[in-house]
Order: sequence, then C-alpha cells, then structure tokens
Amino acid sequence: MNIFLISLYIITAFSILIAAGLTAIALKRYHPEGIQAKFHGSALVILPCRGMDLTLEENIDSLKRQNYHNYKLIAVVDSTDDPSVSVLTSTGVDYIVSDFKCANCSGKVRAISTAISRFRDFDAYVIADSDILANSSWLKNLLGPLAEKNYGVSTTFPYFNPLGGIWTRIKLVWGFVGLGMMESKITRFGWGGSLAFRKDLFHDGDFEFFSEFVSDDIAISKICKKNKMDIAYVPESQPVINSSDDRKTFMEWANRQTALSISSSKSVFVYGMVFYGLTLLLFVWTIIASVFISYFFLILFTPTVANAVKSAGRTRKGKAASALVSVFIPFLYFSNLLIAHHMKRITWRGREYLLQKFQ
Repeated sequence: MNIFLISLYIITAFSILIAAGLTAIALKRYHPEGIQAKFHGSALVILPCRGMDLTLEENIDSLKRQNYHNYKLIAVVDSTDDPSVSVLTSTGVDYIVSDFKCANCSGKVRAISTAISRFRDFDAYVIADSDILANSSWLKNLLGPLAEKNYGVSTTFPYFNPLGGIWTRIKLVWGFVGLGMMESKITRFGWGGSLAFRKDLFHDGDFEFFSEFVSDDIAISKICKKNKMDIAYVPESQPVINSSDDRKTFMEWANRQTALSISSSKSVFVYGMVFYGLTLLLFVWTIIASVFISYFFLILFTPTVANAVKSAGRTRKGKAASALVSVFIPFLYFSNLLIAHHMKRITWRGREYLLQKFQ
C-alpha cells in the first residue's frame, strides 16, 4: 500500500471523526432547566438611551406595558439634547442625565452606574437596551430565577428580526451562535440587552469594578462568576431587535461583539479558531474529495446540513433563506475572529473605547 493511500485513509478517518463531533454539537437539543421560582421584590429597569434606535417608541412602549407591577422604568441619557429625549417625553418615561464619575467606563456603564447610585432601595436591577422589543411577560420571567439564591444573574438572548436586505438575514443567523452559547451552562454569559440581578450580587469592590468597565455584560458575568453564583437563561423573555443593517453596520457590529468577547478571555479566541477552523477545513476537504475522489465524501456535509436545519428551526420567517445563509456563516465567524483579535479599540454608539484585556 503506497503512502498516498495510507495518507488518504488517515485523513478520511480524521474527517469522519470531526464530522461526527460537529454533527453531534449541531443536533444537541436544549432542555429547559425547569426554573419555577417567582420573584416578588421591587425592580428598577434601567434603560440607557443614546440616539434614535429603530422602532424606539414601540420598544419603550413594550417596556412600559409589563405585567410585573412592582417595577419602575427609568431612562438614562447623556444630555437633554439627545434625540431620544423627545420620544421619552412623548411616551411619559422618566429620565435622568448620566453623571457618574468614571475614567475608563463606556457611556452605557456610566448610565447604569448613575441609575444604581441614585436608586439604592430596589431589590433587583434590570438592564434593558433601547433597541429591544419585549413581550408583556419579559420582566416577570426574567426576574423569576432571582428568587433562588444560587442565581446571581438572569438573562436571555434576542431574535434579530430582519427588516432589510441580505445583511439583516446574515445578522439573524449570526446571532444564533449566541443562542447556542446560552443553552450551555459552560458558555453562558449575561447579555446586557436583557439582564437582571439582585441587589446583593455586588459584594465589596464589585460596583467599583463594574463602573470602570467598557462592557456591562462582561463585567457583570465576571462578578457573578467571582461570587460563585450561577447565570439563569430565560428563553421565554427573548426580545426582538428589529434590524435594518447593511454590510458596513453589520461588520462593525459583528467585529465589535467578537472583540469584546475575546477581550474577556483569551480562550474565546482559541476555542473559536479551533472550532471554526476545523469546520472550514472539513467543508473545503469535502468539496475537494467529493469532486476528485468519490461521491462517498458527500457524507461529510452532515454537520453543514444539520446546522442548516437547526438555523431554519430557529427562524420565524424565511426558513429556507436562513438555512442557506448558515452554510456560509462559519467563514464569516472565522474572519470576525481574525479581525477582532487584532483590534485594540472599538467604536460604540459614536464613541471610541480602548479594549480592556482581562483573563
């Protein structure tokens, strides 16, 4: 037996193992954790606002119409000249001007810190991004797990509703990786667009740590982990984010999100490169082997098909389009990782921030 055949057998065996592993990951189903707890304490919903989000008035109205009655909604703006103020005024939402003193924080972290420092008597605090459209039970469900003391943070992840061209569809499918991360306790994180935590999450020095961070969700996730508490995932609270991205705005967003994740832990980059690197190598090898050796190698497309089916299943409208987009998403993830790895600064809502490197 010549060296070529031996090498081919080894590569084939290795490819089958990779395909089997990737398929198992793709087909793994999420089993709800069965959290039945009900939280009854007072909650402050903090709404940082800067500029005019798509469907902002509708988003704010959804936060006002929650069926959890023991809560207060407070918006935080950089100044009374912010464009969002006119919408806040017309919808009757109280707002304050962000004035917390911090050196390295982002505008959002400053806004949240301002609200927490001014309103200290609430049992729980909730962060709501101004671009989310929430269902009426969003707050009640999000707060529920906090009745159990082992949970320090309760969170969910959005559905990026495509309202434009192909890039909004790509954003929808790109976001499904976040859903996958939420469904595993190992990779779960607190998403700052919809995040709740009890007042007692912050121990000595934790608020000071939080208030000097660029990313609110990374900081809170780290505090939760440090204090040996769990993060609850509440899919019932999934909000909608209406998206009208073009290529430029999508790439800025995707690279920024990836850069923030990498800055929180170097393992994100290492695991991402290994996972998506193997995915791309398998995809390319499958095409080459199927064309030049045997149609048998088409079986290695199994993880691609499994991911397409899973993406279609997560999609509310346009399932076939999402399935097709999912085939090419690993190439995009891989490029995001490479670009983000070399980013030292990010631009967020018109401001530039130096990335913090914490392990």
